[in-house]
Amino acid sequence: MVGGYALRYALDHPAVGRVTAIGRRSLGISHPKLKEVLHKDFGDCTALAEALSEQDGAIFCLGTYTGAVSDADLRKTTVDYTAEFARVLHGSSPNAVFSFLSGSGADQTGRSRMAFARYKGEAEKALLAAGFPRVYLFRPAYIYPVEPRKEPNFSYRLLRVIYPVFRVLFPNQVIPADDLARAMVDVAVQVAERRGVVLENRDIRAMAKSR
Repeated sequence: MVGGYALRYALDHPAVGRVTAIGRRSLGISHPKLKEVLHKDFGDCTALAEALSEQDGAIFCLGTYTGAVSDADLRKTTVDYTAEFARVLHGSSPNAVFSFLSGSGADQTGRSRMAFARYKGEAEKALLAAGFPRVYLFRPAYIYPVEPRKEPNFSYRLLRVIYPVFRVLFPNQVIPADDLARAMVDVAVQVAERRGVVLENRDIRAMAKSR
């Protein structure tokens, strides 16, 4: 969801000259800036070394929902796939900026009782240790889909229904998916000296308002 918005925004961004989209299935779109690479196994990204060469930044949105897969698969998708992609990207483009879709409550200490928080924290630590000059860790709360979709579970269906009220009562606990995507792209193309930056939901909303 977020990756789709990021892709569309990057393709229209005047500072972006080329976009390499990596995924398991074809996007079904064409654009003069777009190079599409199909890759089935994110547990081994070695074959992506050439595609990831000479890249200035990565917008990494791969993930899954808690409860949608087993705990082992949740950790594999959240931690192992992220670390493996980062390993190959750094080997091919060591100066790239890494913009990572983490999550609210991500715990780098590993002490959280929530598996999602522990695994996102572990992935964050792996990225900060990977050697990239700049890493941006986005920790959104509830991501509002903006466009209608099939929600993954009852909680998300409920949140979509009550969103108009929820965003008024708890503005710093929500972020529209397109605003989040634009922020993730913007930090990758800007010139900055900061190395590792954690952006909580409140920070992401501020970035969206300042655009």
